[in-house]
Amino acid sequence: MGEIKQFKLPDLGEGLTEGDILKWLVSVGDTVDVNDTIAEVETVKAAVELPSPFAGVVTALHAEEGETVPVGTAIISIDVGGASGGPAEAASPASAAAVAGEDLVPATPGEPGAAAAATEEKQMTLVGYGPREETGGRRRRRRPETAQATSAGAQASFNLPPRGTAHPAPPPSAVDAGPAAPAPETPAATPPGARPPAHRVLAKPPVRKLAKDLGVDLSAITPTGPNGTISRDDVRSAADGGAAPAPVAAPRAAGERETRIPIKGVRKHTAAAMVASAFTAPHVTEFVTVDVTAMMELRDRVAARREFRGVKVSPLLFVARAVLLAAKRTPEINASWDDAAGQIVIKHYVNLGIAAATDRGLVVPNIKDADSLSLRELAEAVTALTETARAGKTTPEAMSGGTFTITNVGVFGVDTGTPILNPGESGILAFGAIRRMPWVVGTGTEERIEPRWVTQLGLSFDHRLVDGQQGSQFLADVAAVLSDPGLALL
Repeated sequence: MGEIKQFKLPDLGEGLTEGDILKWLVSVGDTVDVNDTIAEVETVKAAVELPSPFAGVVTALHAEEGETVPVGTAIISIDVGGASGGPAEAASPASAAAVAGEDLVPATPGEPGAAAAATEEKQMTLVGYGPREETGGRRRRRRPETAQATSAGAQASFNLPPRGTAHPAPPPSAVDAGPAAPAPETPAATPPGARPPAHRVLAKPPVRKLAKDLGVDLSAITPTGPNGTISRDDVRSAADGGAAPAPVAAPRAAGERETRIPIKGVRKHTAAAMVASAFTAPHVTEFVTVDVTAMMELRDRVAARREFRGVKVSPLLFVARAVLLAAKRTPEINASWDDAAGQIVIKHYVNLGIAAATDRGLVVPNIKDADSLSLRELAEAVTALTETARAGKTTPEAMSGGTFTITNVGVFGVDTGTPILNPGESGILAFGAIRRMPWVVGTGTEERIEPRWVTQLGLSFDHRLVDGQQGSQFLADVAAVLSDPGLALL
């Protein structure tokens, strides 16, 4: 018999208390080695890959994809005894119960398995992770909508029949909105001793109730609804003897009119941070419209240079450089407010945050010590940051310690906005779309209208740290560098 070890969800950084299982990368019966990635876990800050601390055969997965799991809860069981035993026979009674979909209940003295539970080996600690000490047994509860699916899926993997029956359980359906009520049976439809139908009727609870009220046998109806479900019209048609349903406007069920998304992960963290920022820091937002034709021409020249070959040279790169230069003249824009100490903290470095829209929500990783990088190094850092964010691989460390943020709303065709500060920062710049627009150039009698590349910048700052004059000066400096990049030499 192999030795079963359970891997508990570790603290993934900065005292996090829970995580969401985004995706399992292993299944029951798979063989894993130490440091093989077993799952993708989403915390309130980032999605991280979870490596296995053990080598062996996966015997059970204790959490479903999308489930929120507290830190310190067992999420996977691995047989570390090698391939000497079979996948099902080598499992301990506790792991077999987990595979069968039973709740994991700590053993009590005098019950079978109490000695094994008392001598359970302490979980290995991953490098950089710190699992919390367990203070007592934990009863793991499954959500009603996933418990049945887990049990049936595990039984199918090991070819185990469900308890109390001699036949395999049918695969669970993802279409059912709730527990399936048994279809009404009549002596004519189901003779005594006859075997129940092998297929499962797919219908939502309101449809089942309608069928019951009308005395309609759901198993005798040919479904026409989405994904093979029986609709209200199908039930009414059967009640009318197969006639076409009357064109009445049936009220929709609440689930058909609304979609509810759990507030968790990055969305939950973003909402809390934005509310805290909006109602803590007094925001002021200023705007400026800039002729960036000279910047666009410089971008083309830089992109054509040999040393920038293979590097993405975007307008965002020059906006970032302008921000770094302007911050040297107005250091208050790169400061933070320490309320506990009653101090304003001026940062002599710039960890430049770049807001990135991802499938998981908005994340703001930052480039550490961006002010010390060359233009090429800054271009490489911006490219790597955005690609990592879009791939969902941004780490919590990459999103901590930011001092100033740029949000590029121009990629969506938006001209400008009133961005909200990241907590702990005193400034954020919205960079709008660059458009060809008529612009007055020249002076005096030589004024003329020409098509030029034009953009808008919106700066929000914390008025506790940054006065109106300081914020205006910073924004004017950024605009000046973008309109005449040669000023950077000064």
